[in-house]
Amino acid sequence: MPHSFIRAISYYLPEKTLDNAELCRIFPQLTDEDIVRKTGIKVRHIAADGEIASEIACTTGMRFLEEHPDTKTEIDFLIYISDALDFKGPTSACILQDKLGLSKNCGAIDILHGCSGFIYGISTAKGLIESGQAKNVLLLTADMPCKVLHPADYETRMIFSDGGAATLISCSENNTSTIGKFVFGTDGSGAYNLITRFSGSREQPTVEWLEKHKAVGGMPYGKMEMNGTEVFIFAIKVVPNMINQLLEKHELKMDDIDLFVFHQASGFLLEILRKKIKIPKEKFFVYLENCGNTVSASIPIALFEAMKEGKAKKGDKILLAGFGIGYSWGGTIIEL
Repeated sequence: MPHSFIRAISYYLPEKTLDNAELCRIFPQLTDEDIVRKTGIKVRHIAADGEIASEIACTTGMRFLEEHPDTKTEIDFLIYISDALDFKGPTSACILQDKLGLSKNCGAIDILHGCSGFIYGISTAKGLIESGQAKNVLLLTADMPCKVLHPADYETRMIFSDGGAATLISCSENNTSTIGKFVFGTDGSGAYNLITRFSGSREQPTVEWLEKHKAVGGMPYGKMEMNGTEVFIFAIKVVPNMINQLLEKHELKMDDIDLFVFHQASGFLLEILRKKIKIPKEKFFVYLENCGNTVSASIPIALFEAMKEGKAKKGDKILLAGFGIGYSWGGTIIEL
């Protein structure tokens, strides 16, 4: 039976940045120390004017192909994960296939998702590969949360960052590196606690909406609203249980896991989860100080950096966990 494994990762962060010093100038009630204590973040990346999520994905994909040129002709499926698609139709993944110059024999789909999107993406890739429908799946995760943050909302502006990641999931008949079993969960009753208003068919950005927000550019992509307390409570409730379910499903114990890489939501939340689940600090990887919460791209970015720093090594068992908007959560255990 074919196995699926994560073969390579690249990522891209826009050049424009928003650091804590600038945030403190905009919001005098904040201090650098407060921001770091609450979020663990010092720098966020902001997409350029007119640079939308699919363009972040395209730049990321181009970087991946430059760094791994031999893979271009091998890619036979493209999955694009984002909560900011170009159109109701066509599929953004189709546009990306053309821009990246991938084979016309390549399948292409969008998955509209946020914080747990990477987990959904690698699960879909694993299914395609292990059912014999594809051999090399390029998973692009890209989001532009900063375009839907109200300039006066310092709570969200402290956390979110634009960015993208490209992950190649490949097939191998004998590779010991594997993507394991998955656990998923959904609680749509929490959907309105983290939502982008006036961004779709149910709430369209009307003339009145644009006029109301004229002073801040009209907010044509919509406006994120987050009930931080409720989202925090949700994560504290579901993530520890998900970790236990994953360990049971794989017949493993906590000590068997070499590294834990969670969705990089915020430093404060991650530390609370680490302590609640009783994960040793040396086994818990955090990478958001200089890139913030990049939504669907946060896990692959952190995993790339963990490998770069030698914290994630060949043969290691790594538990990946995504959670957030929806409410949605999912996790798996991979072996590098």
